[in-house]
Amino acid sequence: MVEVAVEGWQQGSLLRLEIEDMGDRGEGVGRWQDRVVFVPDTVPGDQVLVRLIQVKRQFAHGKLQEILTPSPHRIRPRCIVADKCGGCQWQHIEDSYQQTLKLNIVRQALLRIGGFSDPPLVPFLPTSAMLGYRNKATYPLARSSQGQVQAGYYRKGSHVLINLNQCPVQDERLNPLLAEIKQDIQAQGWSIYNEERHQGRLRHLALRIGRRTGEMLITLITTNFELKHIGDQSIAWMQRYPNLVGVCVNSNPEQTNRILGSETRCIAGKPYLREEFAGLVFQLGADPFFQINTEAAEALYEQILGELNLGGSEVLVDAYCGIGTFTLPFARHVKQAIGIELQPSAIAQAQTNAALNQIENVQFYTGAVEEVIPHLDVIPDVVILDPPRKGCDRRVLDSLLTYRPSRLVYISCKPATLARDLKILCEGGYHLTKVQPADFFPQTAHVESVAFLTRD
Repeated sequence: MVEVAVEGWQQGSLLRLEIEDMGDRGEGVGRWQDRVVFVPDTVPGDQVLVRLIQVKRQFAHGKLQEILTPSPHRIRPRCIVADKCGGCQWQHIEDSYQQTLKLNIVRQALLRIGGFSDPPLVPFLPTSAMLGYRNKATYPLARSSQGQVQAGYYRKGSHVLINLNQCPVQDERLNPLLAEIKQDIQAQGWSIYNEERHQGRLRHLALRIGRRTGEMLITLITTNFELKHIGDQSIAWMQRYPNLVGVCVNSNPEQTNRILGSETRCIAGKPYLREEFAGLVFQLGADPFFQINTEAAEALYEQILGELNLGGSEVLVDAYCGIGTFTLPFARHVKQAIGIELQPSAIAQAQTNAALNQIENVQFYTGAVEEVIPHLDVIPDVVILDPPRKGCDRRVLDSLLTYRPSRLVYISCKPATLARDLKILCEGGYHLTKVQPADFFPQTAHVESVAFLTRD
């Protein structure tokens, strides 16, 4: 279809477009007179009417007004608030096509940002579940205009809360807790934090479950620990939910968007749950990072293990190791494993998990990766990088180019920063042999990838 401008290239204009592609943030991409229009809630193949809301010289952001002809890949969302809730962006896209789109997002990043003319990209790692996969959910709390306690996710592009009683992407065993705990908070009369006035107590409700064990942990995030009758209510929850092993309160008094504060107290039961991962047992507390999709992370670990073909004599460094999620399974296949992590609490849990599994050939260091790596007393054979979305600090990459370990494994949740860092490493003497995408976050635009590099 030829795009027809109803009013022209200005804010408020109405354009008729065909969505041709997908942007790396998950929005559809249409074109009008060689200009790009980004439109959320659309699918390649959609023919749509779009209102321009932010206009620049060569691109604009638009709001979907009407679907004139739907894409063959468009489906009915399986959540009744999918068009409002900001938790998922892609519930309107059929499952198999989501992975096609994500594969292309990774490819385009490698081509355009990484400069790889023929990136060694392989098909998606199979996904075991497109729904009900999340092992943790953290819900902001609010009150309705009628004074009812609400929990959910924010409306897309706003801080307006969409109230939920269940969520199709979280483990379904957590759904009863979401609905019922809101009622208990209401009955207790606990005040809800208002971020504009910085008043009130309760900020978030966090639920975590061990996918393999079924053990659950409840954490209330509040401005302080003074919640009346929290002890009695915690005992009541422990009695009501047989798989609930602990109730915690985390205090975050700061005026910040950061969810968790620095101190967590266990009110009832234990401050952690048990989870099984890659044949090991892990203790997971309220605050540490653990891959949100247990099954997908385990499949990725198996893929990496097979690709590395470890012989047992290697020294392996796991940078950004967290609680040792990958460090400890890999330690069983090498001579020595080293984990590096900035957060002291995560290192403490990693050490606990090592002792729990009787793994002795591992050392953990607390500190920034860029500061620790140059001072290691060994040159590793394998380095695993799993940085946050912003990618690796340039000093990390420079250290690797100085010490030149034989093999690098780069796990990334953002294709753009992955491509940027791979370009630096390959310009410095490494060769990119394989990029394996994996779907850790179905129904969203996020994509996980692992890249394998060898020294030239």
